[in-house]
Amino acid sequence: MRFLWIFALCLMGALPVQAQDGLTALARAQNEGSMLVDQGDVPQMRLALSQPVPFRIFFLDEPRRLVVDLSEADWTGFDVAAFDLSNHITGVRVGAFRPGWSRMVLDLAAPFTLVEAEMTRPAQGAVLRLVFAHQEADNFAASAGAPADAQLVARDPADIEPLPLRKLGTGAIRVVLDPGHGGIDPGAERDGHREADLMLTFARELSDVLLRAGHFDVTLTRTDDSFVPLENRITVARTAGADVFISLHADALAEGRAEGATLYTLADRASDMASRKLAERHDRADLLSGIDLSGHDDVIATVLMDMARTETRPRVERLATALVDQLSASVGMHKRPRLEAGFSVLKSPDIPSVLLELGFLSSPKDRANLTDPAWRTKAAWAIRDALLEWEQLEIAAQDGLRK
Repeated sequence: MRFLWIFALCLMGALPVQAQDGLTALARAQNEGSMLVDQGDVPQMRLALSQPVPFRIFFLDEPRRLVVDLSEADWTGFDVAAFDLSNHITGVRVGAFRPGWSRMVLDLAAPFTLVEAEMTRPAQGAVLRLVFAHQEADNFAASAGAPADAQLVARDPADIEPLPLRKLGTGAIRVVLDPGHGGIDPGAERDGHREADLMLTFARELSDVLLRAGHFDVTLTRTDDSFVPLENRITVARTAGADVFISLHADALAEGRAEGATLYTLADRASDMASRKLAERHDRADLLSGIDLSGHDDVIATVLMDMARTETRPRVERLATALVDQLSASVGMHKRPRLEAGFSVLKSPDIPSVLLELGFLSSPKDRANLTDPAWRTKAAWAIRDALLEWEQLEIAAQDGLRK
């Protein structure tokens, strides 16, 4: 099952995770001398780097992808569109994957194998060269798979004991903020602005606002531009014993117009087609980043999970109502401020979770707001006030249950 990856390491003489022979990060990916082209009916790749670095390569199936991990490359300024001239490679993504590793993911139009894979050291820099050959689909599927340390997926949420219902009002509110996307998954991009960067900035600012209020413990699912799988974001919340989980996003629409913040809660069926497509785009993050999703069942769909979520749903409703009320009064929201969709990141059964689209990067007005520190501060204050209001609603509800 994993033979291809092991064989590739032996064939290439790939270096282990620790740099050897004086190799040090950070290598820069260079446009000049880099190309992905077709030679006959197969692709060939040449990636020019400012210096040699350790690397590993493996294939994934369903859909077919080749993953190239480099320890570590800086992709700043690398022109993917100019690089990918192959008809056999249908998509290329590059970016940071986790601390110490960068990643390139190639979408394959057909099952291929590697016949050559080596990093050479010319007079200056280094070149990673890949030569492909055709392979039978069955053989490709049988040999595809990621090494364990490349998967990055923590324990399934179903494997963790349910969190006990905590009495609010007896201590700080434990808030987990989830800046969407990151690393190899930049999210939406418009006019030089990346959703991943904007949401990390806002999450840090919101965390400061909450901590200054003196009534919150705050955890971020990521604190830099690194990739975090969807399951791990939920695990961070569970490990922190979160009272509330807020995922932060700012999407862009390929067609149509929309502006203003929108709050999403979990539902099996989306409120509308746009919400369904939005959830699909967000949930493709793991796939696009080159995570091996084979063998991952939908552990959420169990009777116990559904029972726990039924008990949590009224708490989510109170949280969503408080957030919409405060944000609408402060910075305004979309004409339909409350929607539902099947976001995987909201599927923790016992933590009240919401996804907040702060605005649309496809809207000039929203872009101006999202890049305006004063607007972001007003939005952060509104979220702080909403969480304090939600705490009082929860205390009242819990006291009512005890009577």
